[in-house]
Amino acid sequence: MPLGIDGVTFEAIEAQSVEAFLEEIQDELIGRTYRPLRATRQEIPKDGGKVRVLSIPAIRDRVVQGALKFILEPIFEADFQPGSYGYRPKRTAHERCTG
Repeated sequence: MPLGIDGVTFEAIEAQSVEAFLEEIQDELIGRTYRPLRATRQEIPKDGGKVRVLSIPAIRDRVVQGALKFILEPIFEADFQPGSYGYRPKRTAHERCTG
């Protein structure tokens, strides 16, 4: 499995202590010193000799992204109209409003 730019694995985080890992991120966020790391670029071969570039963030950045999504998604979801379907959880742009 490809790693983020920092090379940190889930096993390393668990060996160090998940709580310490999360506290470190929390301290950086509260202290406004958190800076996301550059994502690792991984090329995935496709048919016809083409490649698809996949960006792999560091685990710490995925944790922050997940936390932001958890907080922000319900806030923005509340402002959507019932007939809005594109880019929403558990909905597709191809669905139609049945209300």
